[in-house]
Amino acid sequence: MGTPHNEAAAGAFAKTVLMPGDPLRAKFIAETFLEDAKLVNNVRGIQGYTGTYHGTPVSVMASGMGVPSIGIYSHELFHFYDVDNIIRVGTAGGISPKLKLRDVVMAQGACTNSNYAHQFGLPGTFAPIADFTLLETAVAVARRMGVEPPVGNLFSSDVFYNKAGNTLDWGKMGVLAIEMETAALYCNAAEAGKRALTICTISDSLVTGEELPPAERQTSFTQMMSIALETAVEMAKKG
Repeated sequence: MGTPHNEAAAGAFAKTVLMPGDPLRAKFIAETFLEDAKLVNNVRGIQGYTGTYHGTPVSVMASGMGVPSIGIYSHELFHFYDVDNIIRVGTAGGISPKLKLRDVVMAQGACTNSNYAHQFGLPGTFAPIADFTLLETAVAVARRMGVEPPVGNLFSSDVFYNKAGNTLDWGKMGVLAIEMETAALYCNAAEAGKRALTICTISDSLVTGEELPPAERQTSFTQMMSIALETAVEMAKKG
């Protein structure tokens, strides 16, 4: 099998793949949560693992940073490895005054300054949104765990160091937080007829200037990961 970016064999990935940006976070999820996790891809250091979580096959693979990177990896998982669900698990910067550090946010939709959707040749502006079944399932899982997740728009930016300095304007339109991948992931899922969802932890606030200290981040990330993994189990039951 294999692609230019993935050396995994056919059937190596589970139907649901968790996608953090950082390869080391993918390794952490595999080693912490999955049973019998096996490394199935390590091209360019983008680590991918498959194991089981509470008896359900689950994979985790890094996406790298930004729209172009997740665009490549999610496309290959959907089209060449028959993956049905991709759940991005990452961090985001809050741009809504309603958000606090450590909040777990789910992206119903993704605004963007990226030109990624232009490739589909649509005569207008495509609005990338999450799959409703996946979103509804994740919200129910979170509530069962005692978490009430804010749900709404994220802003997927092509730039991290924004020279224009107008990022907070998106917050005035009700956008919750900024990150760099979701719009491409949702576009690819729509084009492939598959499901995608982003779950992010608020690691810093552009409104208040607060940042989550490194010592506290692990707990928040673990909560987000647990929600995603339990969602994978529920999706497997739905078939």
